[in-house]
Amino acid sequence: MDLFEAAGPDPKAPRPLADRLRPQTLAEVAGQEHLTGPDGALTRLLRTRSLGSLVFWGPPGTGKTTVARLLAGETDLAFEQVSAIFTGVADLKKVFEQARGRRVQGRGTLLFVDEIHRFNRSQQDAFLPVVEDGTVTLVGATTENPSFELNAALLSRARVLTFRSLDDDALEKLLARAEALEAKALPLDADARLALVRMADGDGRAILTLAEEVWRAAAAGEVFDTAGLSEIVQRRAPIYDKAQEGHYNLISALHKTVRGSDPDAALYYLARMLDAGENPLFIARRVVRMAVEDIGLADPQALVVANAAKDAYDFLGSPEGELALANAVIYVATAPKSNAAYTAWKAALSLAKERGSLTPPKTILNAPTKLMKSEGYGDGYRYDHDEPDAFSGQDYWPDALGRQSFYRPVERGFEREISKRMEWWAKLRRERGG
Repeated sequence: MDLFEAAGPDPKAPRPLADRLRPQTLAEVAGQEHLTGPDGALTRLLRTRSLGSLVFWGPPGTGKTTVARLLAGETDLAFEQVSAIFTGVADLKKVFEQARGRRVQGRGTLLFVDEIHRFNRSQQDAFLPVVEDGTVTLVGATTENPSFELNAALLSRARVLTFRSLDDDALEKLLARAEALEAKALPLDADARLALVRMADGDGRAILTLAEEVWRAAAAGEVFDTAGLSEIVQRRAPIYDKAQEGHYNLISALHKTVRGSDPDAALYYLARMLDAGENPLFIARRVVRMAVEDIGLADPQALVVANAAKDAYDFLGSPEGELALANAVIYVATAPKSNAAYTAWKAALSLAKERGSLTPPKTILNAPTKLMKSEGYGDGYRYDHDEPDAFSGQDYWPDALGRQSFYRPVERGFEREISKRMEWWAKLRRERGG
């Protein structure tokens, strides 16, 4: 779900303020002028009347659903919306069939997929044929980095557009529109109004929901200060304050303090994010990343601890599960550090992309047919378990490449032991002419 979601089926039913203020044109969308302004990316696309498939990436409450609806209207496409949380492949197939039926009648379909990152890889693959043949114009919305969460094949067929958190000016404009619609001012003093903006943390839907709470709570002639506001909404201004020290800055600070082996600073940034309402599972995923990027095999247990903390939070919820995240952060911050595996992987991937068509040596290829056996497949292969020290020392590299070296373990933690093993194997390899 996103900012300014559609009203229910009964037009006479009470409608939330956010719904009543839902923009009717792209120009009314707050805070996304880089997309919807006169020279915005979406405005330019609309001039061509051809959208292509899109991925909207950005925080909640920034207008992703609203913009998708408006695009469908501007291009005369039928609007279909599904959520990855509640939709399976069978449901998608029904939507695709309906889109094919419309296409036969000469009308296209804009399929909006909320939280598209929650579809697994095989589910994402289901979109490829209908995107490829134009059955649907896909618009996916995600709060997660598409580079990590979406299939490369799907990404290659879509343009990623970034939605920004609403800044203070955009949130103020929303409040002004709300006051104009309600024909009354918010009963807040100047400091409380600033606090309300901070509480919304860049989320347009949130600030309108908070404004409604304030109006409901105010008696005739009553004006709230900051303390009164916090009491009403049971929320205080988040630590992601107007100094713009937000979501990405604080997760970066946490990552760097872990990398710098400072558990106290790491706990401080963890506490700031949790206290401000950050999604704990987002933090848990980043701690897993820290374990594999900055610790790696210097302490293989770090990944186990990080994953266990993620599962523990999933099981316990808040606030009990937050202690599991704190344990994991302390563990990874105090663990021995090594980016040797990370560096080795990047080097191997780079070489694979550059020279990935080379054939492995025939000695290590199986020979399931007589022809392949006659061609020398598998000839000369030495089964390591039958060799002295369970090590043959043979060369496994394509002839055109020769032996390469990517992984260089550090002299810290468990990688010191790995380094000893690799030195021993290198010595045996030299002795045995491998």
